Amino acid sequence: MTVAPELEAWIGREEERNERILPSAVCAMAATLDLERAPQPGEPLPPGWQWLFFNTVTPRSGLGPDGHPRRGGFLPPIDLPRRMWAGSRIRYLADLCIDTAATRRSRILKIESKVGKSGSLFFVTVEHTISSGGAPRIREEQDIVYRQPTPPPTATPPRHNDTPQWTRTFEADTTLLFRYSALTFNGHRIHYDQAYARGEEGYPDLVVHGPLTATLLQQLALQHGGGRALAGFDFRGVTPLFVGRPFQLEGRASGEDTLALWARGPDGELAMAATATFR
Repeated sequence: MTVAPELEAWIGREEERNERILPSAVCAMAATLDLERAPQPGEPLPPGWQWLFFNTVTPRSGLGPDGHPRRGGFLPPIDLPRRMWAGSRIRYLADLCIDTAATRRSRILKIESKVGKSGSLFFVTVEHTISSGGAPRIREEQDIVYRQPTPPPTATPPRHNDTPQWTRTFEADTTLLFRYSALTFNGHRIHYDQAYARGEEGYPDLVVHGPLTATLLQQLALQHGGGRALAGFDFRGVTPLFVGRPFQLEGRASGEDTLALWARGPDGELAMAATATFR
């Protein structure tokens, strides 16, 4: 479908944010994930942890009813109330070290309008480039989807029947979701307000953050990567995971330098699919 001219004007829009990769935030993230050791200043920031930084800080008066910033600003003012992060394609070009100054430059690459089973959809693709010391370190294309206020589909989600080489069981509790929301300054109420998640958005319970699941899958990739650093990580969210319901983080080698990874819900449903490549 054709995108309205007033939205097309947002394509190519850019913004820049500067931030220090603070050791205190890294230490808090390590505690949130229950790691035995926190990465130290001067060491590389673990993959996925870049999402702790460069986040929008909006006054409470500027938030919408879902806890997200109101439409407009850098992102286009799409008049659909539900917004979610659908997936990303990330390239780790070089180490981004802890306790260094960094810059993230963001640019809106495209806006697409579609019609799905739940009604009208808009997809916005944003490119983020994080640089430090004058060199790009991480480049990511992030897909954001806007949809109508329909409840989540009641159809049975797709199952994932591949045989994994590695499996880790993980359960997110309310404290983990609270801490991750705080660390990423994510005010979306589906992650901490059970009444809202159930009554307004039709979920059975609090929703596990998609980027948290993606971070856990990257952690799994590193554990089985033979000491190599990630060169790339692509992921796509398929169906939500929920608080208090154990899920599986799984993967297998799919090439000499490539792993296929996925998260499966407690009923075997595919929650997230990902691919990791190594330097």
